[in-house]
Amino acid sequence: MKLTFLGTRGYIDSVTDRHRRHTAALVGYRGRALMIDCGADWRREVWKVKPHALIITHAHPDHAFGLQDGAPCPVWATEESWQTMADWPIEKSLRHTLRPRRPETIEGIRVEAFPVIHSQKAPAVGYRITAGRVTVFYVPDVVWIEDRAEAFDGIRCYIGDGASLDQSLVRKDKDGNLMGHTPVRAQLTWCQKEGVAEMIVTHCGEQIVGGDERTLGAQLRQYADERGVKAGIAHDGMIRILR
Repeated sequence: MKLTFLGTRGYIDSVTDRHRRHTAALVGYRGRALMIDCGADWRREVWKVKPHALIITHAHPDHAFGLQDGAPCPVWATEESWQTMADWPIEKSLRHTLRPRRPETIEGIRVEAFPVIHSQKAPAVGYRITAGRVTVFYVPDVVWIEDRAEAFDGIRCYIGDGASLDQSLVRKDKDGNLMGHTPVRAQLTWCQKEGVAEMIVTHCGEQIVGGDERTLGAQLRQYADERGVKAGIAHDGMIRILR
């Protein structure tokens, strides 16, 4: 599996050369390319990426609004995300629905959507993605992963939410529902509990993008070492070959 981090910036104002575009990734396998998410930064730019297919985690602006002018390829999303994208000029023949916990093979890559807690207005999923012998779990925005043990079972790597390194951004809406982002430190504990060897941090928030990444990287490694997990911060254009 070839994993390319096209963008690694969350829905924030800060921009750097390392974190310039909204979070998106490209999964490559046997000459096919599956793009994950297409935020507003990718509007019109997605045609240059030339993915063979797209999957959407949820319909927030930094994850789906790059498709407001249409799509260059088939798009897979949950029913909830399609409700938000219903009036966008995406051809009917390109629209496909992903149902939670029902795996689909897209361009030779196996994809399974797992519901996660993040937003009531834009219900989100994380994706368990398998290419050949390699499986990863990708979730850029998360408070909690439903069925986490199944989601993490046997994965090579966890790619998770970098909105905050160690400051909780979890809150409750007016109805008492949890929303927001769990800090990376807690996500590393998830990896520890489920026996996942590595976490890659993406969807970076103000603490990372607006801070001293060297210092924060050292703090991240300390948190990871304490839990017996390897961890690093992704940046735009970073490529990982996973075997």
